[in-house]
Amino acid sequence: MKTRPNIVLLLSDQHRGDTLHCAGNAVAQTPNLDRLAREGVLFERCVTSSPVCMPSRASLATGLRVNQHGVWGHNLFLDRFSPNHVRNIRDAGYHTAMIGKAHLYHNHLNDGHTRDLAPKLHDWGYDTVHELRDVPPSDSCTCHYADFLRERGHLTIYQDYTRLWWTMALSGLNHGWDDPASPLPVDEHVDMYCTGEAAAFIRDYSADQPFYLQVCPPGPHTPFDSPAEFRDRFDAEEMPLPVLAQTEGEVSRQVARRQRGSRMQGMTASQARQLRLNYYAKVALVDHGFGQVIDALESRGMMDDTWIIYASDHGDMLGDHRLDQKLVFYEGAVHIPLIIRPPGGTEGWQTAALTDHPDITATLLDIAGGAPLADSPGESLRARVESGVDAPGAQIGRDVVFSEVERYFAMARTNRYKMNIDAATREPLELYDLHEDPDEIRNLVDDGALGAVREEISVEYFEGQLGLDEAKLEDYRKSLEVRGPGTDSFASDLMRPFQST
Repeated sequence: MKTRPNIVLLLSDQHRGDTLHCAGNAVAQTPNLDRLAREGVLFERCVTSSPVCMPSRASLATGLRVNQHGVWGHNLFLDRFSPNHVRNIRDAGYHTAMIGKAHLYHNHLNDGHTRDLAPKLHDWGYDTVHELRDVPPSDSCTCHYADFLRERGHLTIYQDYTRLWWTMALSGLNHGWDDPASPLPVDEHVDMYCTGEAAAFIRDYSADQPFYLQVCPPGPHTPFDSPAEFRDRFDAEEMPLPVLAQTEGEVSRQVARRQRGSRMQGMTASQARQLRLNYYAKVALVDHGFGQVIDALESRGMMDDTWIIYASDHGDMLGDHRLDQKLVFYEGAVHIPLIIRPPGGTEGWQTAALTDHPDITATLLDIAGGAPLADSPGESLRARVESGVDAPGAQIGRDVVFSEVERYFAMARTNRYKMNIDAATREPLELYDLHEDPDEIRNLVDDGALGAVREEISVEYFEGQLGLDEAKLEDYRKSLEVRGPGTDSFASDLMRPFQST
């Protein structure tokens, strides 16, 4: 008979931290995540380890920063036998399961069915694997979700929609405001399929050992294919406009490159509102799916012996600074949601403590009694959650958190300042005072009055704590040379399914 708690990690893709009703966004509709926040702790300032999928998920898996594990972009992969928290939790006596999008290895290749790729994730430490893809399924690139749609006679509908969307998106012919509503019934949407399979796992689970379940829907990542009935819940005129003020000071090379790729210089206010409506509706859909998981836990009487953690891999710019997607260090891309609900719940409260992905990893290991990961900078948040809002230090977190992304850019964020550098040359590129300028309009990197701030962040944090690995940077430089200059990885990777379809 198990005596330790179950653990459920709800991990969405590309959910920015301010698009939660419980975080003060009156327009967002997230009743199930709001419930977890009412019965747990909302960490208001959690920062992704990288504003792109694979590096951030590698950090969550290993508890390491990007410069430690070396996965700077989508074209580099971790050794599946390397230390990670899933294997350590399994070895601590848990049944480990992953349902949804893992994205720990390249899954955009024409490499068959995900059931045949399951041994890769078994090597990572997962006992049960039900992996989904987020690209148009074909005979040479398919998964369980495609099987499900084929049985219902709707696979061609999904294939036609996603292929058209990717073709238009990669040609620069559409943006999120143009995304058509999903042509499938709500219960057949990939995000609902994912959470439905997770709910079935919970309802059917009968082993004596506790389980660690990761529920990883592909949404609200693009395409913003929210169903019409979810879009109808929102009014475009109520959508908050993005940050559109002109940047004071020169933008960094990193931002300039993404502005060219985003092609949003001519975005109108109505287009910006429609973009956000489509995204908010998909967030609401994902939240609805998480309700299935919570209902399954309640039906089994497991809410009193299960930790539930909600987070995302990174955010989405949603038109802020006329940018889409991610790959930059503005708050829209790096601020992610984090909610931790302990077994039985607690009186909900919020904390402004700075946290990051390695902290989530350390928390999962602490809850499970798994062996800590060597060299991980993560600090468990379990004691903070259990101690409550009145405990000393409830609002105090890290002095600094880091984020790093391909083409070797790095960010250090303190309680007040955010500084971004070229990780290869250590050249400061951007500096923002988040107290005085929360929208990050004024780049103060050349402000002489802040010389001491730049020096402190450069020496104490980037040099003293980050310790960028030059060998791994060189490996990444070589990979960029192979791929070619000026190519966004998420675009080039997503072209792969079309090569043999």
